[in-house]
Amino acid sequence: MQASILTAFYLLLAAILYIAAFPFLLLLTFKQKYKHSIPKRFFLYKNPPFQDSGIWFHVCSYGEAVSLKPLLQKLEKRVNISVITQTGFQAAQRYRADVRYLPYELFLPFWIKKQKVLIVSEAELWYMLFWSAKKKGAKTILINARISDNSYRSYQRFRWFYQKIFAHIDTVFAQSERDKQRLLELGAKKVEVTGNIKAYANVKTTRTFKKPQQEVVTLASTHAGEEALLLENIDYHDKKLIVVPRHPERFMEVGELLSNFAAKKGLSFHKFSKKEDFDSDIILIDKMGELVNIYAISDIVYLGGSFVEGIGGHNPLEPASFGCKIISGMHIFNQLSLFDLVENINVIEPWEIAVTEKEAQSTKIRAKVEIEPIIKAINDVV
Repeated sequence: MQASILTAFYLLLAAILYIAAFPFLLLLTFKQKYKHSIPKRFFLYKNPPFQDSGIWFHVCSYGEAVSLKPLLQKLEKRVNISVITQTGFQAAQRYRADVRYLPYELFLPFWIKKQKVLIVSEAELWYMLFWSAKKKGAKTILINARISDNSYRSYQRFRWFYQKIFAHIDTVFAQSERDKQRLLELGAKKVEVTGNIKAYANVKTTRTFKKPQQEVVTLASTHAGEEALLLENIDYHDKKLIVVPRHPERFMEVGELLSNFAAKKGLSFHKFSKKEDFDSDIILIDKMGELVNIYAISDIVYLGGSFVEGIGGHNPLEPASFGCKIISGMHIFNQLSLFDLVENINVIEPWEIAVTEKEAQSTKIRAKVEIEPIIKAINDVV
């Protein structure tokens, strides 16, 4: 299919999907999770284009936005950052940057203005994003690129389509040799392995908490179903149990679960938003931005997003930066390259928790990533 025909067909399909989804999008705007992102992405409400001739980074969510920090520190320039999620938007606002939500693809051909360079992180392979940026004269770079085991077959099935996307990407920096080979199979032209930039970040606390005398066990970045599963299996006696859900819209739900569990077991419980201490047996961290500070006082970390299917795990480098003993579930397909960088990490089934917790050792990070090739590629343009 010729590029012009494909683009026209793609836009037509995007328009049909937009019309069909319009009523549902309106309803979603009333949900706390989407009240900012949906109006800006799908209705362009107070979401103007970036100014011309900028350095434009695009990321999906919180983790990718945070991982930009070492790159932006090296560049020492004001940049543009587009995101998909509200947590990503909040993280991007911490930088010296103009921040926008990336509009739905149907709007990108007229929303995008000419930029010097577009740098897209990980698996954000939006056809109209790269097509429009190239048409407006931007150099296009894909950084931290990865093809997870879980999605590899899907990519292969639509290889012809990804070849069209990669035709509009000038340079690719991959997380691993495995990712490089898969990207080349999909049509990427110039691929260099630089590692996972999330491993480069110097993890720092924003404030210091006094460590409790008891052993501190943290359930970190948990998703629906994981809190109950972990509570059934871990040993909570004579320990401080700290729970940090991944998404703020689940704070109330998890609070009720923990309150009922504590009452049943004769344990004390409180929410961190009500009392910022660790006096109770179980504490729910229902405030954003505290997880790294909690890692700093944790002995054992159960890393969420890995004990239920479909999430793919979360970044183990942050708790490893503090030498925590890390226990993860088996479902880590989105984080394999990061898990490879951590020594002594435990990847187990839930029924193995009791034994594993006794045998777990402190973790440490094996290596750091090299970001200079990425900086050079950007500076060569600007």
